[in-house]
Amino acid sequence: MMIVLYFFEVSSGQTKRIPRDKQVIVNSIEGHRTEYVALSDKIWAFAETAFEEGQSSKVLSDFAEQQGFKVERGVAGLPTAFIATYGSGKPVIGILGEFDALPGLSQKAEPTKNPLNEGSPGHGCGHNLFGVGSLGAAIAIKEQMDAGKIKGTIKFFGTPAEEKFFGKLFMARAGLFDGLDASVDWHPGAQTESNVQSGLSLVDFLVEFEGQAAHAAGDPWNGRSASDGMELFTTGINYLREHIKPSVRIHYHMMNAGDVVNVVPDYSKIWTRVRDTHKEDMLLVYERVKEIARGAAIMANVDYKITLISGVHETLVNRAGGAIMQQNLELLGPIIYTDSEVAFARKIQEVTGKEQTGLDADIKPLRETLDHPGGGSSDVGDVSWIVPEVRLSVTTAPIDTPWHSWAVVACGGMSIGHKGMMQAAKALALTMSDLYNNSSLLESVKMEFKERKGNYQYEPILPEGPAPIPGRE
Repeated sequence: MMIVLYFFEVSSGQTKRIPRDKQVIVNSIEGHRTEYVALSDKIWAFAETAFEEGQSSKVLSDFAEQQGFKVERGVAGLPTAFIATYGSGKPVIGILGEFDALPGLSQKAEPTKNPLNEGSPGHGCGHNLFGVGSLGAAIAIKEQMDAGKIKGTIKFFGTPAEEKFFGKLFMARAGLFDGLDASVDWHPGAQTESNVQSGLSLVDFLVEFEGQAAHAAGDPWNGRSASDGMELFTTGINYLREHIKPSVRIHYHMMNAGDVVNVVPDYSKIWTRVRDTHKEDMLLVYERVKEIARGAAIMANVDYKITLISGVHETLVNRAGGAIMQQNLELLGPIIYTDSEVAFARKIQEVTGKEQTGLDADIKPLRETLDHPGGGSSDVGDVSWIVPEVRLSVTTAPIDTPWHSWAVVACGGMSIGHKGMMQAAKALALTMSDLYNNSSLLESVKMEFKERKGNYQYEPILPEGPAPIPGRE
């Protein structure tokens, strides 16, 4: 077999040559391009939300099985979670893949807002690309194992419900990530970089208030308004904002506040989240918010109940792994976009009121890890406290694109998203090959993990009992 060597212009302006053994991996992934694009487009069209990703999980797990992986479906009591395993012995390296969509974001692959199915879900976080890109990297490693170039075990984790119920928490509680030497993952974004930033820890809970119904005009003095309790609760939260650290985020969604205007409501429900950079600080604010709920119930003369849904840890950064990922990104060089792709991106920026700068193709340098990076939360954080986690972000949407929006959905269903997915698969596979083939690199990743984790014993922020699977009693 003839192996072609390619040259790439990297962000530093220097030309780097991909070593022959790594070029084989790149060629392997490119050889599956048509299949991977078709697979991601299927999941994009399915657009299934948390714990309802039946079709998405099936096409991913079936494809893994067709490629020779041993697949375990329905793991950790989650019907749409699965593990695809290949190889044997050490090292054991995991790779994470997500595939859930977000409610109400249906969109055609067009640069102006135009729902595919009005009110239906859409992949506003690019998870149709995430799962397929990660599986593509796992398949490339499997093919290297078949060729006798890599020894060890590869495990692809199909992880559902990241956007709402944090499926990895249930998988972590079941011990499914135990025994890994390292794990890798990526996420779609607006720039390409080795991700050495943490995220925010989070606690997710419901507050319910119960009072007494009455006629709102005829005898309101006989009523005790559950909605008064909810309003006092949100007022208390909003007064609290002045007296918490800038790193804290509190947000809520009023799910129920009565049905008609002429009845004093006897029931209300609000979904609330508290976030902060570190779990310990976040939990302090959570305790204060629970006291506000108690005070609101006293003032409104109603009963209340707090139900913990779940919570996630901040990500434990691994800079040693990040440096390995950085080298492979620079080997690959930037994504090259066509004029029509740049025009598509600029149109999205125009429609969303952003500067029309197009797409960011540069490979960002390895940044310093910030003490308070801000941003969102992810259940990948919990995995990072069990096993060293090496992370990546790759461009799949224009600069300054509103995330969790129709604009991300549009890009995920066309070539901008496809190119980012393929780039991610290559960078992940090259990084895993380094970890398999260079024991000193793997040891440096594991040593940093041990040092950063210290004596902390991981426990999920998760109530006892099964996951809230739709339709399950």
